[in-house]
Amino acid sequence: MGKNQYMPKRFKMPSLFSLILLAVVAYFFISGWNNANITFERLFGGIKNTWSFIERAFPPSFERTQPAVNAMIETFEMALIGTIVGVIISLPIAILSSKNTTPFAPIRWVMKSIVSAARTIPDLVWALIFVIAIGLGPLAGIITIIVDTIGFCTKFFSERIEEMDKGSKEALESTGSSYFGVITGSILPQGLPSFTSTSLYALEKAIRGATILGLVGAGGIGMELNASMSLRKYDEALMMILMILIFVIVVENISSRIRQRLI
Repeated sequence: MGKNQYMPKRFKMPSLFSLILLAVVAYFFISGWNNANITFERLFGGIKNTWSFIERAFPPSFERTQPAVNAMIETFEMALIGTIVGVIISLPIAILSSKNTTPFAPIRWVMKSIVSAARTIPDLVWALIFVIAIGLGPLAGIITIIVDTIGFCTKFFSERIEEMDKGSKEALESTGSSYFGVITGSILPQGLPSFTSTSLYALEKAIRGATILGLVGAGGIGMELNASMSLRKYDEALMMILMILIFVIVVENISSRIRQRLI
């Protein structure tokens, strides 16, 4: 073995494209830093204001516990309904957007375009659109979560489908099985553990997202939290923040245990 095999790799001159990309990133970083007006005075002032908020928020007030609990239940219901419906819709879209289950490129392109639109637009923007379209309340939040879940789940479902072992699929096709038979006899059984795990992640994501959808009027505890913050009732707001924190931790722990059982 030659000595060169033990020599560390030397740095090479970056390509022109890499230098241009680095320059663009550096420009936007410096521009963003300047536009943000980041100063020590503002940072220390923010720390002071945060401490003032904490002083006014403690101890948390439990006077509006019942409305907050009802709003938290509504938040969970929004997340649950939105996730279940979104997962159900995501599965056929994932099948239609995967190469090994849909050989027709135009169909795949249309499905992937729909998923990209659902995934690219932030959920708060979707919530604003649906609040304008159908009015305030949990229905706008549910539809927002459905769209967000489709964008999230379809991507991972499709990747899992394309990674599947082709043996069982080809075996069913060789026996003359129909397209629907191949999907139900090969694709779904192989992907079920992964689909379930991804769906649980989607539910966790939906619960966290649903807590802030109320800030734009899409129902749930976010509306109660927004009202308390706007009225400067920080002790009530802290109670709701703690409630959200506990609820999210409990749901994540339950979801984690279920995923471990699946593995």
